Amino acid sequence: MKGVSFITDDNNQRTAVIIELKTIEKHQEEVEDLLDVIIAESRKDEPKRSWEDVKKSLKKKGKL
Repeated sequence: MKGVSFITDDNNQRTAVIIELKTIEKHQEEVEDLLDVIIAESRKDEPKRSWEDVKKSLKKKGKL
């Protein structure tokens, strides 16, 4: 995609990505989807919680 660049290490492995602001503005929905996937992937090994447990926790904090 135009406006997207990768930074590579000494072994030519991609280690980072740079997305130009113009590209983010033009493809905002796609970038948001990408960030959602990145966040989900980074949290895949975290312990799972039931929705009921989350609701109880939020109610205790006064956020629900």
